[in-house]
Amino acid sequence: MRPVEISDGIFWIGAVDWNRRNFHGYSKSSLGTTYNNFLIMDEKVTLVDTVAEEFWGTLKCNLAQVLGDEQKIDYFVVNHLEPDHAGCLALAIEKYRPEKIFTSPMGEKAMKAHFHYTDWPVEVVPTGTEISLGKRSLQFIETRMLHWPDSMLTYCPENKIAFTNDAFGQNWATSERWADEVDRHTLEALMQDYYANIVLPYSPVVLKTLKALGEMNLDIQTICPDHGLLFRGDDIQWVLDKYVALAEQKPKNKAVIVYDTMWHSTEKMAQAVATGLADEGVSVRLMSMKSNHHSEVMAEVYDAAAVIVGSPTHNNGILPLMADMMTYMKGLRPQNKIGAAIGSFGWSGECVKVLTKWLEDMGMDVLAPVKVKHIPDHDALNQCYEQGKAIAAAIKEKLG
Repeated sequence: MRPVEISDGIFWIGAVDWNRRNFHGYSKSSLGTTYNNFLIMDEKVTLVDTVAEEFWGTLKCNLAQVLGDEQKIDYFVVNHLEPDHAGCLALAIEKYRPEKIFTSPMGEKAMKAHFHYTDWPVEVVPTGTEISLGKRSLQFIETRMLHWPDSMLTYCPENKIAFTNDAFGQNWATSERWADEVDRHTLEALMQDYYANIVLPYSPVVLKTLKALGEMNLDIQTICPDHGLLFRGDDIQWVLDKYVALAEQKPKNKAVIVYDTMWHSTEKMAQAVATGLADEGVSVRLMSMKSNHHSEVMAEVYDAAAVIVGSPTHNNGILPLMADMMTYMKGLRPQNKIGAAIGSFGWSGECVKVLTKWLEDMGMDVLAPVKVKHIPDHDALNQCYEQGKAIAAAIKEKLG
């Protein structure tokens, strides 16, 4: 896509990754993604972030269109060292030879570890640092663990723009650049998916950072994340409120049953639990790990009040796909959940004990499990149905 002037003298010069389906090796991005970066034209021409290395040609082309004959960049701002944002950094430094490279204190450490440079003109800019570009200035605010230790926000007060890096991002490849140009329902769903799979463990940091930003009284009229759509106008308050809501993790009247099954016994149990929940008015998502990626499951788990996990016993433990799911979910540290386990077994029967321990380790309010030997009969399925009703009652109590 061609450069887009998003404010007077400030250009989006990023890359649209239409075919990206695996984001960072652990999360699905079914609608692709974008790598947003920006060029500020001033007395000191300034590049804010780069793009993934495979899009170096796209970045050079976009820069050439904006820079014209001069082809000179004075300053680089590096808000985050992850390779989808700094993948072209070394190539861009070699080509444009900037006077200065600005990054956070933790960014300097990450930059050295990534690129092993010896002579780059790096200048560390802790929170509160302000630099002049000529007509404009830039203010730097460290946003540690949102979502890496080096993360930084860059604010341009003259244009009232905040370059927020991964914060407020979504994975969505589009020809549009602005959130007010696309379907709002899809945008919200993709924001939640991104948050649930990437930012969720850092929710306390999100709330603390947003509170601190509010106390700075910055006049922000444009928010530019490094993935997905940009925000302007009335959408500024909308996206700030949305991020607070995402970080607060308030559950809905919803349960997710995630399971794997060998000979369909655990699957039948899961269906019976789902019926018990639904009959009590709880919205249910029934998700087999053979059909769903763990990031798709987390997007549903995120706002659920209850998570029911199921697996048959396998090698004195649980099936591998469920072990993957439990490991992934524990790492993301979802809050405010009720948990329960179900499972079938042939002779040893450790499945529900293993699953229950996972749920307890995540700090969930764990209800009694249901375990069935071999094939569940009518009485066993009724027990699962009653478990569903019991979970529904716990959800009702939790939500008040």
